[in-house]
Amino acid sequence: MLEPFEHHEPAKDADPTFPIISSFAHIKDLTPSTGSVVSGLQLSSLTRQAKDELALLVAQRKDFKDLPISSVVNFCKYFGPLVIFPLGPYLPGCPEIHIAHNGVGDTRLRDIYAPRTTSMSWHTDSSANAQPPGLVFLYMLECPEVGGDTVFINTAQAYKKLSRSFAQRLQGLKAEHKASTGVTSVHPVVRTHPVTGEKSLFVNPLYTTHIIDFKKEESDALLKFLFEHLAYSQDCQVRVQWTEDTVVIFDNRAVAHSAIFDFVDDQRRHLARVSPAAERPYETPLDEIVGK
Repeated sequence: MLEPFEHHEPAKDADPTFPIISSFAHIKDLTPSTGSVVSGLQLSSLTRQAKDELALLVAQRKDFKDLPISSVVNFCKYFGPLVIFPLGPYLPGCPEIHIAHNGVGDTRLRDIYAPRTTSMSWHTDSSANAQPPGLVFLYMLECPEVGGDTVFINTAQAYKKLSRSFAQRLQGLKAEHKASTGVTSVHPVVRTHPVTGEKSLFVNPLYTTHIIDFKKEESDALLKFLFEHLAYSQDCQVRVQWTEDTVVIFDNRAVAHSAIFDFVDDQRRHLARVSPAAERPYETPLDEIVGK
């Protein structure tokens, strides 16, 4: 577990016109609000200024895919101290790289989801941590020929779709997040992004247990609405169809996601994850705009 630290957000130092990245890379938006494909960019060769631009681009577009990657750990450390997942597994000799692996004949996930009607498991990575990850880097090492996609939901866009009256009711609410390891934190239900000033819904069905100071039935009803709002808002979502060596970088502060386990057991899905930690989630007044 990381000790508390003061996070400096690189995106705040970036030129919002992206002069460096746009000079040698091509950016194509996947949807009007969420996700961009960036081609012609070698992550390991980026300068400090280009890394700042990258952080700002991810903050604005929430995630993007199809980038070559090398020197993963040293690169990712630029964006914050790296989270080490207590349950592993890790890349041998490198605990900062967490491995999500489904091997040939592995029925573990199929067995887990067998009692359910769906394999969808919406979540924000490590939201039970006191200072959850900001940017998250996913690198697909091996993937099924068909299936095994990941769906992302823009939780800032989902928040914007709420009525002002409902947004006012959410103002000031806090929720408990608890991991299977017992790590527990209390965070605002609506958090503010330190760069864009956007507010986003910061609850998820995997880690959020209840609303603080609400009775059980009240908490259950509110969380059910928020979880369903995120799951049903396909106009705020983008779906990544993986290929080997694809890299996805997303802003964990304003994105929730779920893998889709629809592939057959005789195929491998082998994904590496690196997660720089960021600031402790906070909320600003309803009409206050912060950041650039």
